[in-house]
Amino acid sequence: MILKTIDRIAGLVPEWLVLLAARWGIAAVFWQSARTKVSGLLTITPGTFELFASEYAGVPLPPVLAAHMATYAEHAFAVLLALGLMTRISAAGLLGMTAVIQIFVYPDAWPTHLSWAALLLLLIRSGSGAAGIDHWLRPAGRARPAG
Repeated sequence: MILKTIDRIAGLVPEWLVLLAARWGIAAVFWQSARTKVSGLLTITPGTFELFASEYAGVPLPPVLAAHMATYAEHAFAVLLALGLMTRISAAGLLGMTAVIQIFVYPDAWPTHLSWAALLLLLIRSGSGAAGIDHWLRPAGRARPAG
């Protein structure tokens, strides 16, 4: 009885709301990280270059290149996810960044990275949902990919 009630109530939560929460939640994580790497709009700080040369030195890219790539990708993908535009591509990009962070920088932070990955995998699988721009740009006759 109680399980059926819980199932019925859970069924009332619209998919678009779940996907919106996933998009905004994970976008906020990466947006906040991106903003710590810059001053002003997009001027990468000297501290960011130092961070990539020292603490993030395990990343198999030159530190200056890695700093630029990570900073701009975090900003761009976070904005795109918040808007629900290019959702699957943005989520895949951030999932790749999460894998790099997990493997080369903070291998003991797997619980945090797993929570990020779960949200990003949901978005890769489901897309933006009805509250995203992707939904409105999809041609009317084109169905969502089956899962």
